Amino acid sequence: MDRGQCSPEPAAAAPRASGPCVMAPVRAVVRLRRRVCILRKRRLPPPGAGPDAGAGAPRPGCSARTPRAALDQPKFFTFDDLAELPSRGARRRRRRSRPVLYPETSRRYLPRAERRSRAQRCLLLLVAIVGFQVLNAIENLDDNAQRYDLDGLEKALRRSVFGQPAAVGRIVALLRDYLATHVHSRPLLLSLHGPSGVGKSHVGRLLARHFRAALEDGGLVLQYDARHHCPAPRAAQDCRAELARRVAEVVARAEAEEKTPLLVLDEVEALPPALLDELHGLLQPQRAHHFHNAVYVLLSGAGGAEVTRFVLQNASRALPARPDGARPQDELGARLRALLAREHPLWQAAAVVPFLLLDKQDVVSCFREEMAGEGFFPEQALAERLAAQLSYYRVGGREFAVTGCKQVVATVNLL
Repeated sequence: MDRGQCSPEPAAAAPRASGPCVMAPVRAVVRLRRRVCILRKRRLPPPGAGPDAGAGAPRPGCSARTPRAALDQPKFFTFDDLAELPSRGARRRRRRSRPVLYPETSRRYLPRAERRSRAQRCLLLLVAIVGFQVLNAIENLDDNAQRYDLDGLEKALRRSVFGQPAAVGRIVALLRDYLATHVHSRPLLLSLHGPSGVGKSHVGRLLARHFRAALEDGGLVLQYDARHHCPAPRAAQDCRAELARRVAEVVARAEAEEKTPLLVLDEVEALPPALLDELHGLLQPQRAHHFHNAVYVLLSGAGGAEVTRFVLQNASRALPARPDGARPQDELGARLRALLAREHPLWQAAAVVPFLLLDKQDVVSCFREEMAGEGFFPEQALAERLAAQLSYYRVGGREFAVTGCKQVVATVNLL
């Protein structure tokens, strides 16, 4: 503004130049005053102004004036001025996203986050694989049983063994259940009991012959006769060691070929207690796993008196099945097992199959079968005459052979 002032010359000397020289500073002063008033209204110091800016007399054109004493005092922050501040407006509510509206003519797709995960598909695939494996295992059960041709065995037993339909059915059923799989937790122990001549040894020979043909290896079948392999003069410990060695060889060979061996022991009632202990030890689950996969068949005349008593007491009446479905032969087997378990614990784990007495018609069938095998014509009248020479129990109008078919071979040889 000092630069904009004119030199002090008389007005008469320069009348034309005094007009613009005076108006320009006045306009600048007005603009500055307006600027200062606006800044004071906003309570902000003017830019570039010092602490003494705005001091002095009030400026024209300003609506609010501040005393000089108030401007000279230092300003401190207090919470009193906060009440004068205008309150903030209410917060705006967040707008909810509107649902996506799909056109009616277009296909609707779920978002990627809501689609099924791949883990569910993998789980379904795993369930399908497990179900397929179960079905395949069930089919393999039948395949493992077909290796032993149990249907052929049943036909052979029913054709060659007379008067024992219940015993034959029981033996075949136990073999089917056991031979359905190759891996077992313990061996199968069949114990055939009955009086002399009812077909126990004959069944043992038929089983051995069939398993040799089915397994295609005679080394997987062991036939042990107590009176032949362990006679009375021989020490029982030697017999025990020999039996253990032969059984170990058979089961080891069967394990290598993944087959189930058959071990038939005849005349078990003549075995010394040491051999019974050895057989009992072979059946324990603590033995090696290959000892668990075997079928033991014990042929014994022990309990024959009990079987004879049972048949004669029930000869005059039919043997109906009990309400619980158990057959009388099953009840007889349980009684025999309890009786034999008192003598040795070996029979506690055995499936006892009783062989009943043979009636006269069964003996006649034995004669015809033996005559055909020896080359004679199986004449019915001749077979009946030979059967009449034997001894019988006569109870209730029925005749039961005392010795069964034991003497049939010797009688036919005399023809």
